[in-house]
Amino acid sequence: MFTNTGLKKALLFLTFSFISYFASAQFNQSAFENKIRPDSSLTNEVHFNFYNLNYVRNYEYTNDFHDGYTLYGTQLQPQIVYYAHPNLAITAGAFIRKDFGRNGVTDAKPLFSLKYHKRNLTLVFGSLEGGIQHKYIEPLYDFERTITTPIEYGTQLLVERKKFSLDAWIAWQKMIYTGEAAKEEIIGGLSTETFLLKTDDWKLSIPAQFLAFHQGGQIDVLKEIPISTVFNGATGLKLHKDINTNIKQVYTDNYIAVYKDFSPTKRRAYEGGFGLWLNAGVESKWGSLVASYWKGNNFISIKGMPLYESVSSNLYTNGLKQSGRNIVSLRYAYQKELIPHLYLDVRFEPHIDLDHTDKQLQFNHSFFLTYKQDFKLFKVKK
Repeated sequence: MFTNTGLKKALLFLTFSFISYFASAQFNQSAFENKIRPDSSLTNEVHFNFYNLNYVRNYEYTNDFHDGYTLYGTQLQPQIVYYAHPNLAITAGAFIRKDFGRNGVTDAKPLFSLKYHKRNLTLVFGSLEGGIQHKYIEPLYDFERTITTPIEYGTQLLVERKKFSLDAWIAWQKMIYTGEAAKEEIIGGLSTETFLLKTDDWKLSIPAQFLAFHQGGQIDVLKEIPISTVFNGATGLKLHKDINTNIKQVYTDNYIAVYKDFSPTKRRAYEGGFGLWLNAGVESKWGSLVASYWKGNNFISIKGMPLYESVSSNLYTNGLKQSGRNIVSLRYAYQKELIPHLYLDVRFEPHIDLDHTDKQLQFNHSFFLTYKQDFKLFKVKK
């Protein structure tokens, strides 16, 4: 049997072995994506698009920066899609979330979008192709938001070329009317990837990402609360090598992340900070394994995973500050399409906080089943 000390040493050894051997990132999230685009072959057709995410995500955490809890439930996103033109699709539907163990529906929202697509460009107005589909790194955008807050409303511009991709978006989080005792909230960002090399075997690229959050307004009655504007950004270098044997791919995705408070009145614990996010990964027929190291300094995130922040938002330690954060993790995922349209994703993600090695090994584990399919209903006669 491993003792806690023995397990920590083994994890550290494996982690740094991976980092030194490969030089690397996040798991493949494509099973969670549900992209609906105009299609010239479907013009004038009406379809039913069905998306269902079933989730169990459990945090066995006892640290000061990320609470321990469990999310267990299901999501539905049924939508009617009208392919009105070779370059235009109109969607309408609903988002429904049900957390098990609670009465009633946890969350329900309408979904509506207008999507214009031509060649490499897509313009979305309404409910966005958002959440993890923006492809932010986890210190900037928490994967858990796929469960808790996956729906964004606003405007989005997507460019998808062979050696360049862009996702520029803006989402309205809280709109207010005249005289409300609330501040309006808006968030937006940009995510790009530029390939310097892209062959059948090698891929070398430079990612660039940023998020900006603004809280303010001129028609609220909370004039004593000042305007708030916060920025997160990240850039780095990604190198992937396809092998196509039992070992499918090895890769390295490494970033430097930044935080800056541009608010006229500074109210947060830190005005600026940064983080180093190093990953070493391998994809194989037996699953994906990623070794990660986070070194943060005065880092605050807009929508990132709380574990990587320098200011705690925990229930009992809210506001606790720790300027330097050093976290090593070794994450495993098994992903498989069980039958057509049904996807399994199982994850186990232990980590060690190097600044608090006296504490037990922390970990979270997840189980996801995703079903998504498109059904043709009928063709509109002109």
